[in-house]
Formats: sequence, C-alpha cells, structure tokens
Amino acid sequence: MSATFTLRGRKVVGGCFEGEALVTHDRISGWGGIDPRSGTVIETRHELKGISFAGKVLVFPGAKGSSGWSSQFHIARLAGVAPGAMLFNEMTAKMGLGAVVVHAPAMTGFTEDPLERIRTGDWVRVDADAGIVEVTPRSSCSDPPLPQQPNAPQRTPAPS
Repeated sequence: MSATFTLRGRKVVGGCFEGEALVTHDRISGWGGIDPRSGTVIETRHELKGISFAGKVLVFPGAKGSSGWSSQFHIARLAGVAPGAMLFNEMTAKMGLGAVVVHAPAMTGFTEDPLERIRTGDWVRVDADAGIVEVTPRSSCSDPPLPQQPNAPQRTPAPS
C-alpha cells in the first residue's frame, strides 16, 4: 500500500469530511447531466454515467453548462444524495454557488492537481478550514474483482 500524502488548497466551503474518492476528468453538467433525486451522473457520454456521487469525495475539473448547475446539486442535497465533499480545479461563479448550496466542504486552488494524484477508491480526508486534503491510496488488493466470464473455470476454495 502506498503512503498517505497531503495536498494543500484553498477553502471554498469550510468543514471536514472523509470518505471514498470518486474522480472524473470530465466536467459535470448539473441541468441534464445528473439525476438530483439519486445523485447519479446521467450525461450520455460522461465517464461516470450511471455512477452515484452520493456521500463521496467528488474530484473533478469543475462545472459546465448553465446556472441550473447549482439548483440541481441543491436538490441532490435536499434528497440526501449530494457529494460529501468536492475538490475541483476551476473556480467559477456557478461552482462557488453550487458548493455553497451543497453545504459540503469544498476546495480549489491546489498546489498539486488532485486529478493527477487522487484515484477513485482512495480514502480522502478533507479539512477545508485548514486547507488540507489527506489521501490514503487504495490498495490494489481492494480493487473489485473482475466479473467471471461465461464458461470460465470457477475457483473453488481449498479444503481446510
């Protein structure tokens, strides 16, 4: 397992949260890009299509689309399916408003690009008030197993 490392950045919304990272290199569209009732990305060509960000540390470049972005993430918060924290690279008015209405710790302005350092599944502790993100990389042993292929030999446990 790799050692825990620390990123430093600027607080957008204060607070602390720790949880599993969900990383995308694609910007997220609020209006038409997420289902705010389930916290799932629904945008057709998005790399996270069908994946829920609920309760995750969402690591992404920033928002795209209209000012509807903040309203959709506000609905997600009211439904209890908003991200637990948000780390993003590009600060815009819609990103700032979106971070505020989600009421989750949010940071930007990092000394190192979080998209290059954090992977989906890493354990992340965000202390936005202190401007610190502590990342414990996931173990390769904790990666989910690949699905069995049809007609592939099945593993059986060794006798004890």
